[in-house]
Amino acid sequence: MTRWIGGLEGQAQQRLSPGVYEYFRGGAGKEISLAEATPAWDALRFRPRILRDVESVDTSVTVLGSALRTPVMVAPMALQSECDEEAEAATARGVTKSGSLLCVSCRTSVSYPRIAETGVPWWAQVYVLDDRGLTRELLVHAREAGAGAIVLTVDTPLLGDRRIRTDEQLQPIRDPGSHYGGIPFTAPGAGHAKNLTFADIARIAEDARLPVLVKGVLRGDDARQAVEAGAAGVIVSTHGARQLDPVIASAAALPDVAEALGGTDAAIIVDGGIRRGTHVMAALAMGATAVFVGRPVLWALTVGGADMVNRLLDDLTAELVLAMTLAGAPTIADLSPDLMA
Repeated sequence: MTRWIGGLEGQAQQRLSPGVYEYFRGGAGKEISLAEATPAWDALRFRPRILRDVESVDTSVTVLGSALRTPVMVAPMALQSECDEEAEAATARGVTKSGSLLCVSCRTSVSYPRIAETGVPWWAQVYVLDDRGLTRELLVHAREAGAGAIVLTVDTPLLGDRRIRTDEQLQPIRDPGSHYGGIPFTAPGAGHAKNLTFADIARIAEDARLPVLVKGVLRGDDARQAVEAGAAGVIVSTHGARQLDPVIASAAALPDVAEALGGTDAAIIVDGGIRRGTHVMAALAMGATAVFVGRPVLWALTVGGADMVNRLLDDLTAELVLAMTLAGAPTIADLSPDLMA
């Protein structure tokens, strides 16, 4: 991580209340998986190519029809109103400037239409709720507001053991507004459904009439079954190490998922501990289509709003350009498994 990015968390901590900071920072259980996430990427090694023409390096990528200048995208995260009074609208502006894509949490503090007004390519993250009719309403609202895809999060039938390590209770400073695209989060039937199966993927896709990515996949067999059930892709994710602890790191799970989906056109997104351009390059070389970055975006939004989000994404992309240049890979298509030691 570049030095200035490394200092963002400390600056953000000084501006956030202790409870909110711990909510953003923390993981589940003993935080074993949280501690292992970034070191798992750091432990990977490359076998760079030589004598390749790298005078021009292109990081552009197309993900489910969205043409992006960078494969570094922004993960869905709640409570962005704690970071900046414009919340996701500010994040969206920073993402737009970077030529990236934003995945909007179902617990967004800003309405879908307001996010769409920024011109950012965006996806809507959803859970299947106990009230399936309510879920259907959410999907239709996301589609009508211009979402490009649905990110179906499936690893949260219950919340993990997330202990906020401070005496302060988590009480939002600003009113986060309506959740679930205008539907109050406290509405009856808004609990997470615990009886999901792979058959639900096709129903979600049919209701949304949008591509569906299944988020929370850490196994190759699950990835293959999700795609066979109608998913347009999967997101290899530990949910920020906030669910079961300990679990395999995303960096370790990715190769199995990529192998299982070999020969398909399924998108593979990965998140969890990605903090450097070299991490991004490793993910793409191991089979990912693009990556999600989470907590660093919250720190950037807290410290400098949209401009700092833009700078964060641009700097990670610049690091990726440097890494690709030194690895002899002038395009994203040149990032293949043989680059990994």
